[in-house]
Amino acid sequence: MDIFVGVIVGLVVLMALVTVHEFGHFMMARRNGVRVLEFGICFPPRAIAWVKNPKTGKWTRIPRSDWKKPQEGLIFSLNWLPIGGFCQMDGESAADTREGTFGRASFWRKTKILFGGVAMNWLVAMIIFTILAWTGMPEFLENQFTIDADTRVNAVPVEVSSVAENSPAAKAGFIAGDLIISVDGNDYYHASEISDYNGTKKGETVTYRLKRGEEEFDAEVSLNPEGSEYLLGITMKTTQTLSYSTWSAPIVGVGLTAQLTGETFKGVGIMLWNLISGVGSQFSFDESVRENGQAAISEVGDSVSGPVGIIGVLFPSFTSAGPTNLAFLAALISVSLACMNVLPIPALDGGRWLLIAIYKVRRKKLSKETEEKIVARAMMVLLALIFIVTILDVTRFFR
Repeated sequence: MDIFVGVIVGLVVLMALVTVHEFGHFMMARRNGVRVLEFGICFPPRAIAWVKNPKTGKWTRIPRSDWKKPQEGLIFSLNWLPIGGFCQMDGESAADTREGTFGRASFWRKTKILFGGVAMNWLVAMIIFTILAWTGMPEFLENQFTIDADTRVNAVPVEVSSVAENSPAAKAGFIAGDLIISVDGNDYYHASEISDYNGTKKGETVTYRLKRGEEEFDAEVSLNPEGSEYLLGITMKTTQTLSYSTWSAPIVGVGLTAQLTGETFKGVGIMLWNLISGVGSQFSFDESVRENGQAAISEVGDSVSGPVGIIGVLFPSFTSAGPTNLAFLAALISVSLACMNVLPIPALDGGRWLLIAIYKVRRKKLSKETEEKIVARAMMVLLALIFIVTILDVTRFFR
């Protein structure tokens, strides 16, 4: 049931984020004198549609029998396939020169229209992060952006989940449910931090401050030496830390969006480098180089997630973790959509802009046939990549 609810929530969130992206194109097109023929939520086949009378401004429902007939005003439609939305502009080819078409618009206006969707996705992320900064921001990143002067951290101590028999922890009196207040006087709120500290104290005595019920007490532990099965002998559970801001919440919203944008581009760069270097290393005569390259290629496959992975795995887990985590995931995906559409892939906004910019610099006219060929081939490559990633997602899902 959790998976089913998570999938439904995932579809709704992704559809909303893509629709917001298309709404950015819609607003920029209308503001820059480009006619929009239809704005649709979800993808065809069409379920219901209305048309706006250009003279009276009134909306009327279009009968099913007239769906295929050209309409004079803007069409707003609801469609059956829940995979986003679309904004159909008049004359979307750069070669179109009719008045009010996308092709007739100046280069600067085309730029604003093409990147209107990207701007909307970044804006949505900023708004969500601003709200979370007020209501409680989850900490998912190391050195996550905050304004220290206006940040209150609601940190919860690490909890002991289990204690191994005859372990140093058991001998020191640890039991499941104890809260670790400090280690040698240092406050730690993540299990990994405690494990890292223990790693620097192998074979030494460490003082833990524990809380059991309402009682706090010290427990001295002689950690196992290096090479042992474990140093302390416990498993730990980290309860999520939330940070709260007041006046700086909008600044945190903008700053965290910028930080995640940088991390996204950095991740894409690392992924491409691993892929290129991994494939190139397969032509080496050195077996160790080929093995390292294969590991790099495998790392790329593990780090990429497509629609199946996002909807079938991420959303169910984040949905069950509560609305705060779900909102954070939605904002993160909104940032990812913005970043992906900036990339110079001809089938995406950034690629279309680059194509138009190249022909403008060359002072050559971009013909409709040339544009369609480039975009179509890029779309084929993009669909092939989505297909491969989907297969990897399904494989991981049933692993």
